[in-house]
Amino acid sequence: MWHNLARLFKYRGLIQSLVARELKARYRGSALGIFWSFGNPLLLLLIYSAVFKYFVPAKDNTVQPYSLFLFCGLLPWTWFASSLNESTGSLIAGGNLIKKVLFPAEVLPIVSVVANMVHFLLGLPILGLFLAYFAYADVPPAADGAPAITGVALHAAELVWLPVVILVQLILTTGIALALSALTVHFRDVRDILTNVLTFWFFATPIIYPIASVPQLKQWLDLNPFTHLAVSYQEILFHPQNAFGHVYWLLALGAASCVVFLAGYWLFDRLRDSFAEVV
Repeated sequence: MWHNLARLFKYRGLIQSLVARELKARYRGSALGIFWSFGNPLLLLLIYSAVFKYFVPAKDNTVQPYSLFLFCGLLPWTWFASSLNESTGSLIAGGNLIKKVLFPAEVLPIVSVVANMVHFLLGLPILGLFLAYFAYADVPPAADGAPAITGVALHAAELVWLPVVILVQLILTTGIALALSALTVHFRDVRDILTNVLTFWFFATPIIYPIASVPQLKQWLDLNPFTHLAVSYQEILFHPQNAFGHVYWLLALGAASCVVFLAGYWLFDRLRDSFAEVV
């Protein structure tokens, strides 16, 4: 395992080439091509803004504008969920490559994670523009007269933590993706089970609601690793003017993510020899 893991860094050129091919293939035949990576989050954010302002006004006035609060958690969740869904079938779809003796199979689920990370990173500037706009816009106070939680964490002291959150999510997602991709080769039911698990996981994460609104569930939500990612993004990007307070949870999750990555790679390495026979 450690020998194969040490060689993983040598495959960075291969990973980069496959990610570029994946991104080109996703938008092949479209007029705008890669620009849809900017267009999709922009359209989605505009839709959310219209829906929660005109059609279904958000009842929780402690987070305004609600559409931006939602998007701060939804954008990284989309990266996470899409990576896991795509990685489950990556080894099966790349069966011809796996049967080649010298091809490193672990590259395929990693490519799924990195390609979706690129879409996430391209969506961040769109979110940033809206956050910067609303940071200087007039936002109505909460129903009880308290100031609404709004404004963007434009302070460098907080934004410096954003790459750390992204790195922790990358490590965690890659570890889970490696394990799921290996298990799916032998148990095709994993994909269907994962769809239902992700649905429950989404609602068990404070993305559509602030974690402060469910204090009775906090001890359970703290057991959810994506809770700490979602809250970290929210505190860094959509945050009142005080310091980033979720740092200790984030660092603990970073250590746990390294364990998840090693466990996922260990499982992948144990099942590696059987991939060519099954796919």
